[in-house]
This record gives sequence, C-alpha cells and structure tokens, in this order.
Amino acid sequence: MEIEEAISSEVEMEDEPSEPPKIQRLEESVVNRIAAGEVIQRPVSAVKELIENSLDAHSTSISLVVKDGGLKLIQVSDDGHGIRYEDLPILCERHTTSKLSKFEDLQSIRSMGFRGEALASMTYVGHVTVTTITNGQLHGYRATYRDGLMVDEPKACAAVKGTQIMIENLFYNMAARRKTLQNSADDYPKIVDLISRFAIHHTHVSFSCRKHGAGRADVHTLATSSRLDAIRSVYGVSVARNLIKIEVSDTGPSNSVFKMDGFISNSNYIAKKITMVLFINDRLVDCGALKRAIEIVYTATLPKASKPFIYMSIILPPEHVDVNIHPTKREVSLLNQEFVIEKIQYVVESKLRSSNESRTFQEQAMEFSSSSPIATIKNSTKDPSPSGIKSQKVPHKMVRTDTLDPSGRLHAYMQMKPPSNSERGSCLSSVRSSIRQRRNPSETADLTSIQELVNEIDNNCHPGLLDVVRHCTYTGMADEIFALLQHNTHLYLVNVINLSKELMYQQVLRRFAHFNAIQLREPASLPELIMLALKEEGTDREGNESTEIRGKIAEMNTELLKQKAEMLEEYFGIYIDPNGNMSRLPVLLDQYTPDMDRIPEFVLCLGNDVDWEVEKVCFQTIAAALGNFYAMHPPLLPNPSGDGLKFYRKRVLSSGSEGTSIENIESDTMEAEFEEELLLEAENAWAQREWSIQHVLFPALKLFFKPPTSMATNGTFVQVASLEKLYRIFERC
Repeated sequence: MEIEEAISSEVEMEDEPSEPPKIQRLEESVVNRIAAGEVIQRPVSAVKELIENSLDAHSTSISLVVKDGGLKLIQVSDDGHGIRYEDLPILCERHTTSKLSKFEDLQSIRSMGFRGEALASMTYVGHVTVTTITNGQLHGYRATYRDGLMVDEPKACAAVKGTQIMIENLFYNMAARRKTLQNSADDYPKIVDLISRFAIHHTHVSFSCRKHGAGRADVHTLATSSRLDAIRSVYGVSVARNLIKIEVSDTGPSNSVFKMDGFISNSNYIAKKITMVLFINDRLVDCGALKRAIEIVYTATLPKASKPFIYMSIILPPEHVDVNIHPTKREVSLLNQEFVIEKIQYVVESKLRSSNESRTFQEQAMEFSSSSPIATIKNSTKDPSPSGIKSQKVPHKMVRTDTLDPSGRLHAYMQMKPPSNSERGSCLSSVRSSIRQRRNPSETADLTSIQELVNEIDNNCHPGLLDVVRHCTYTGMADEIFALLQHNTHLYLVNVINLSKELMYQQVLRRFAHFNAIQLREPASLPELIMLALKEEGTDREGNESTEIRGKIAEMNTELLKQKAEMLEEYFGIYIDPNGNMSRLPVLLDQYTPDMDRIPEFVLCLGNDVDWEVEKVCFQTIAAALGNFYAMHPPLLPNPSGDGLKFYRKRVLSSGSEGTSIENIESDTMEAEFEEELLLEAENAWAQREWSIQHVLFPALKLFFKPPTSMATNGTFVQVASLEKLYRIFERC
C-alpha cells in the first residue's frame, strides 16, 4: 500500500508543470572523456590509431606487444622519424597535429591522422608513456601523460631510432566498458586481424605482433615487393594460390577518375565467412555498399564460393574523398561512389565468369612409407557406403612438410582392408609412443651409442651458463656474430653461431630417428652439389685436370651416400633416391629452415668428414655436420645495412665516356645506383636471420640447450657489464 502511494505521488509530481532545465557548459574534462570514448571504442581502436601514426612517420618496421587483449598493455614501437623534443609538452593535447594547419588542408590530406585526437583520447582513458629519439640526437626522451597533459618534464633515456608508445590500464576510469570488454571475447584476435590487413597492403614495412611474454610472434612479415608474397605469409598458401589479380581504372571525366588493383578469390576458394580488405588512398576503411555488391556477384556466379577473400586498393584524387565522417576514421565518403562501385562490380563479375570456365585441382605427390600409423587408423574408420545412395566426401588431410610447398601423403585415401582388433591396438600403441617421443625427445634415444652421446651432453653441462641461458633476456644483435643478453644484473655478449651450432647438434641427438621433414621443391643432384662445394673451396689449378679430379671426388662421394641412403633416411630424415638426388631434410627446430646456400658444403661434409665405420663416431660426426649446416651463420650476401651496402652499388658514368680509369670511377662524378633485386634479397635474408635468432633460436635455447663447459672459456659467453661495478664507478664519480 505504501509503495502504491509513493508511486502515485511520484506520478503526480511528474505531471506538475516545472521550469525547463538549465543549460550549462560542461567542464572540459567531461567533454574530453566523452570524446575519448567515441574515438577509442576498444583496444583495437587504439592499436589502429598508433599503427597509422607509425606509418605517417615513414616507418619501415613496426612491432606490437599486447597483454590481456590490450586492456593491460599496448606497446607499439617503430623506426620512424620520431618526435621533436620541443613538441613533447603538447603532444597529447586535443587538436594538436603536424598533419594540417587549416581546414582547407583536408581537401588534399594524404596522411592517415589529421585531427590530433587519438593520443589525447588515449590519455583520458589510459596511462600513456612515450619514448622517442630523432636523427642527430645522442639520446632519447621519455614522457608520461595523463588527461591530455604531460605529467613531468621529459627525461633523457637510452632509445633506439623512432618512437615507442605504451598504453597501460586502458579504460581504468570507465568501469562499465572495461567490465564489458573483460567479459566479452578477447580483443587480441581483432588486433591480429588488423595487423594482418596492414601487413598485406604496406608491403614495404615489416610488421610484428605478439602477446606479452610469448616466445613467438603471431604475425611476422618482412618487407617485400610482392603483394602476393605478403598475402601468402600472412593468410597462408591455401589463400594465395586461389587468388585472381584484378585491375580497374577510369581516366575519363575528372569527376570519376580512379584506379583499383587487388586480388579476389577464384572458384576453388571456400571459406565460412567473407574476408574483405579495403584500402582507399592507403587508408584502411570499410565500405558496406561495395562489400554487398561483390557478395551479390559471388552468390550469382559462384554459389559454392559465395564467401570470398577480397583485397582491394583504390586510389582517387584526395579532393574526391571525405575522410572526416567517422570518429574512428573507419569510413570515408567518395565522390561518385555509385559509379566506382558499379565499375568494380562489372570487372569482378567478368573475371569470375572467365575463371569459372575451368577448375584447377592441386596435385599431390604420392609417397609410400612403412610407418604411417595415423593413416592406418583413419582408414579403419572409412567404410564404403553399402547403399550407394550418397557418395563419400574425399577427406582433406595432408602431412605438412614445408610451408612453401605443402605436399601430402595419400595413405588416407587408399582402400585398405580394415585392421583387426589386434592390429588396431598395435597402431594405437605406436601412435602413443610417437606422441611420447615428441613430448620427451630424450626417450627416443633407444640406441646405446646415441644414449651415450646424450649422457655426455648432460654430464658436460656448465651449471652457471645453464642458469644464464634459462633466465636471460634477449636484448638485440651487437653485430653479425654476437648478440646481447641480460641476466640478472649482468650483460653478456654471446656468439650466435657457436650457440646455434651446438644447439642443432644436441637437437639431432635428441630427435634421433624421429624427425619431421623439409620437402625440397626440386630434388637436388648430389654430384652437382659436391662439384659446387669443391669449386667454393678454391683449388689452385683451374685446368681440365682439376675439373676431372673434382668430378671423380663427386662421383665417389655420391656412390657412398647412395649406399648409406637407407640409414640416413631412417635415423636422420635425409632422403636420397637411387639416382643420387636429395629431396628431403630434417626439421631440427620448428619454424626454422637452414640457409640452402650452404647445402653443397653440407653434402661434401657428409661424404668426406663422416667416419662410417664406428657407430658412435658415425652418429656424432653426422650430427656435427647437421649442426654446422643448420647453424645461424650470417647470410652469404654482405649486410646491406653497414659497409656492405657498397657491394650492391653499381657505377654509371655521368658523362657517358668510355675507357675511364678506376680513379674516375671512384670519383664524385659518378652517379650511384643499386642492384635493387639483389639488395632486396639481402635485406630479406638478414632480416629473416635476425627474426629467427630472436623468436626461434633463443626460445629454443631456454627449453632445450645444455651449454658445454668449454663455452665458459672459448669466447662464446663474454660478460661485458655488471651493474654492481657500474654503481661503484658512479659512486667514485
């Protein structure tokens, strides 16, 4: 009764006329918080803004570290031009930008950022720290920001080229949104998808994205000149091989000028959902109208492939694009949008109809092996349908041997007699044994000689170095050979070649007879490889006699290795066919492929340096040869980032005269050009090696490596700094 009276009294009060509410000006802090919630809607929004800032800074390398889906930590590091010291105080204030100075500049804007709201918004919903250094500075500066203002004066600090922005505790002051994001699915997959989209468009930039504390990156791309290679490295071979290149352009009236190029999936591509990556004037955006138009074409033309993969890059005059229509810049408005979409839709339909006239099926090489328990088990479950009404679907199961050339075995597709219960039990036992061996490689050493070699590694392990390896932090490469490691308060220089060589040797012994395979694209002829290696050794005589001697050595070594082919395949995963061709090599570390330029030296080493008479010595020398081959040597091409750059320079006479002397060639009258193809190959090789050292070698060292005592004295580990000693020096100063 009391509740009803209270409700009725409230209704009466609401019905009573009252004065209009007073309009008041909101405080600036409230306005900023509201605006920040629109710009930074979730962690992936902050990542997108930071990546675009890095691209505007002309970065060539961008790395991202994320913790708890971005709520705890987002850290973006780039090697761009950095931020001037004088600009740091107003860096995170609202509407401070270096991209434009007046509104008319928006008509010709080419940068991805222009409002000056992103960093400011991040400071209102998180704790922002900026570390930056510009060219010519001896050291960098670090500054922290809260609510759009710099907390303290920038502090001098050590820094690498470019800028690092770190956002911690995102949405700490927005309880409802933070709780919603914590209860929803992790934002990290959205961040990975975002980085993948940037990576396939900005092919001149290398991207890296990983979770905080993870040993390997979930996205890692190297700068490349091929868009298709970028798609292959990010989305996989199965996507890249089913793409059709598409180009559209219109150079007619000025109000409809545009150019589009990209890739669309063909009739062989089938996916559960559509993937559309769209860039307009290098800006990652969504366009619902274009997406729907293309979906209609696929549904009408290829019903089974109606969920396509689409990458498109559209270039229009800047004045034909309005970029200022969405708080997060996710959408843009185009002049004559209907005409552009209609033109693209027509060309997509034409391409699909022409490609649908024929279907392409991938051919797989058939390999027979006596040890395929998993295939046998799968065969036992596939009985042909007795009714014959419904045909059986062909299973899509492949044994992956190489990311670049995934060829599969066809045991699962062959009709075999269903195994009996006893056979099924033995198959299960072999599968369990295989799994145990993969988890505990030491259990695979069932030969006495291998067990003795493994015991020697364990007994010769240096406990101090083992602690350093297990608990170190990788700092970076000091030069081509040495890397920097931090352990507690000590800094070490470590020889990467020696470490990788010993690790690979130990991995051969621990994975003995249980190797995955690297499938070579084309079988390599052993005689040709040995001849190449002998030429590299550089004999003094270059006549026919020397060639004849090399030929005999190559022939003898080839015959020897053909005789030992069965043992090499069974124990070491090295397959040599009866014709003397090598087609498979073992996998010693996942995600790592050795430098194939060194395979001739390895084959020659197998023929010349292995002692085939004594079992233990034979296994030891083969493991040592594999260790040396798989070690992370510097690439054979000189490092283009240092003095080696001059190796890729070609000289062109400015005057065009002939017969110029060497002095004139080296003079300032020459115009320097570079062998672009060779330079790009070298850059990729060196970047891939550095990535493998950081993300493959050192995580593997922490898990598997037992450093021998000799490494304490042979220069593999060198202590270069100690924090305690530095403190004493500072105290004296």
